[in-house]
Amino acid sequence: MNQNIKIRIRDLSVAYGKSHVFSGVSLDIPEGAITAVTGPSGVGKSTFLFSLNRLLETESQVRVSGSILLGGERGWQDIHAASTDVYELRRKVAVVFQNPNPLPMGIFANVALPLRLKGIRKKADLEERVVRALKQAHLWEEVGHRLGSDARTLSGGQQQRLCIARSLVMQPEVLLLDEPTSSLDAAAEAAIESLLLDLKRTCTLVLVSHSRRQVESLADLELPMG
Repeated sequence: MNQNIKIRIRDLSVAYGKSHVFSGVSLDIPEGAITAVTGPSGVGKSTFLFSLNRLLETESQVRVSGSILLGGERGWQDIHAASTDVYELRRKVAVVFQNPNPLPMGIFANVALPLRLKGIRKKADLEERVVRALKQAHLWEEVGHRLGSDARTLSGGQQQRLCIARSLVMQPEVLLLDEPTSSLDAAAEAAIESLLLDLKRTCTLVLVSHSRRQVESLADLELPMG
């Protein structure tokens, strides 16, 4: 396992109004590894995950304290610094949610949407990056012949891999995954787990999971909460 540190967390606490979700979390998340966040329901695992790219800021009355530093070629970046571009931060640190959320459009259009929102319009550039992302997500062989089909017609496992591809198309450095297999059958779960093991070669993964088997088979490091 690569021992370089990708995310350095010190004394992280989150509260909603006067209610504390968790407090005093300190952790070094290694680069090129899978870090599993575990614990019973209600202890703040997803809240912790969403604090890593400031997604919590979209919620009212949330208070975040402590330090989160993101490592990169230019050294450490304080994600809460006034100079931090939140859009760029969320490109670098992308999220895949628990339930697949394909948009009501074609498969290609789903994956290409983040690129188009960033202003990339050239057809060749879009095709190259979408195909690469679908291959990274282990989905190309299954959908490459029907990229115009409505993404909502895919199976649950395929939809989740499509959502992963939609994150990968922006070439993130970190991928946050909030129980990505909890709504899937055993075969689809196995496909996602195989994918995650491949992705850690090029990306740092932080995975919320309730499955002890999954944690033991995938994780390089575990953060137990609660």
